[in-house]
Amino acid sequence: MAARVFASRFFTSSSRLLSKGKRSHLGRIAAYKYSTAAAVEEPIKPAVNVEHTKLFINGQFVDAASGKTFPTLDPRTGEAIAHVAEGDAEDINRAVAAARKAFDEGPWPKMTAYERSKILLRLADLIEKHNDQIAMLEAWDTGKPYEQAAKIEVPMVVRVLRYYAGWADKIHGMTVPADGPYHVQTLHEPIGVAGQIIPWNFPLLMLSWKIGPALACGNTIVLKTAEQTPLSAFYVANLLQEAGLPEGVLNIISGFGATAGAPLCSHMDVDKLAFTGSTDTGKTILTLAAKSNLKPVTLELGGKSPFIVCEDADIDTAVEQAHFALFFNQGQCCCAGSRTFVHEKVYDEFLEKAKARALKRTVGDPFKSGNEQGPQIDSKQFDKIMKYIRSGVESGATLETGGEQHGKKGYYIKPTVFSKVKDDMLIAQDEIFGPVQTILKFKDLNEVVQRANNSRYGLAAGVFTQNIDTANTLARALKVGTVWINCFDVFDAAIPFGGYKMSGQGREKAEYSLKNYLQVKAVVTSLKNPAWL
Repeated sequence: MAARVFASRFFTSSSRLLSKGKRSHLGRIAAYKYSTAAAVEEPIKPAVNVEHTKLFINGQFVDAASGKTFPTLDPRTGEAIAHVAEGDAEDINRAVAAARKAFDEGPWPKMTAYERSKILLRLADLIEKHNDQIAMLEAWDTGKPYEQAAKIEVPMVVRVLRYYAGWADKIHGMTVPADGPYHVQTLHEPIGVAGQIIPWNFPLLMLSWKIGPALACGNTIVLKTAEQTPLSAFYVANLLQEAGLPEGVLNIISGFGATAGAPLCSHMDVDKLAFTGSTDTGKTILTLAAKSNLKPVTLELGGKSPFIVCEDADIDTAVEQAHFALFFNQGQCCCAGSRTFVHEKVYDEFLEKAKARALKRTVGDPFKSGNEQGPQIDSKQFDKIMKYIRSGVESGATLETGGEQHGKKGYYIKPTVFSKVKDDMLIAQDEIFGPVQTILKFKDLNEVVQRANNSRYGLAAGVFTQNIDTANTLARALKVGTVWINCFDVFDAAIPFGGYKMSGQGREKAEYSLKNYLQVKAVVTSLKNPAWL
């Protein structure tokens, strides 16, 4: 997503974060109910060593051509975990050349699909074997709870790779009847060298979404990590040779958007791009692709997903799911349910329970068992979220709880809940990407459909109702790529994911993602005296 800001200054005091006189009485009281004990303790040292910090090109770990490195930071403290190689245009050229040679001359695309499948399965097995070490690096680099990384995300990575291993030998074309004496067949061919750019919020999971279908189809890859979170990808790179992946098939570069990402997107020898990140960056990538060799682009971008609670919903379940939909991963989810629409008849009950649940949320060191929420990714994201919180207060929304830094060190923010939110407020329009829940009131279905769709985004939505007709009506009326009914954030390798409007183009996961990495070729052969047509 956005480039990391390496800030050394202390955070602005909480008394300055919210304008004087603008804070609600409820917000001031709620702020004192949080325990900051975890934030003032010394950070827990993860039981893993950072061993791989170099670029991975042509099957080898190598220094950046420039010799430069940059720090990847611990969001708990703002201090460096390690210094990693800073790739730039020259390194992108080296990686693309390796990927091109591996595609044009190497064994990977010429290997039987069954052999590719076995290599993907071996890679999945190795990641599963190293689950705990990978999860520690992921939690350390991102600030997400270790238990979340170890019990949810790394197992999902394994599942995605095994899913696409199963697809590898089931990709085929068709025989097509034509008007005349011709034999017509279609071939589904690998597209070539794929450039892939992954975000910082789910680094390894997004890596699996990208490389799984690309490798299953027989392509080679140059993947750029987010500059904030390169460590887990490099750990996995060290497993590739043991898995049997040929040299040059998967190359991994760490670096910044302007100096590594842009050269990858503009490269004339890259045949396809895939990006997960912000909508603004997605626009830039489309422009670079068009100005170079018009390479196709898959984009999974931002969102401002509506979470609709109807008057007949199970309120306790809806409260818990709305809390999960917004606060999971510190609110740093593209599909977060960040506009909570609640029917006017149950609004007050929902609000009080949502506020109470936010107050119970445990915030602190992600390596301490039981903590639900760690720090935001970096100072830039922290400052952005605090700016939106100030905007919410200044525009007239009621700050029910939170709105302040948690503790005195690290990028922690208290779970924040706003009520009396209006559609024209920035907190109801923009993707905050943080632990800020906005709760809006609606009267009827026609109204909430219109308001939910009145957004530049269209990634996902949640619907909570016990009426199947209401559920069906909303599922078809909402202009989004995914609708979760009486649930939220249900992900599976076989469920496609992507958005409408400015939330992107194309689909990740499932069978649909294979199309992103294939060319379709028609082969027409003249027949002489065919016995049948």
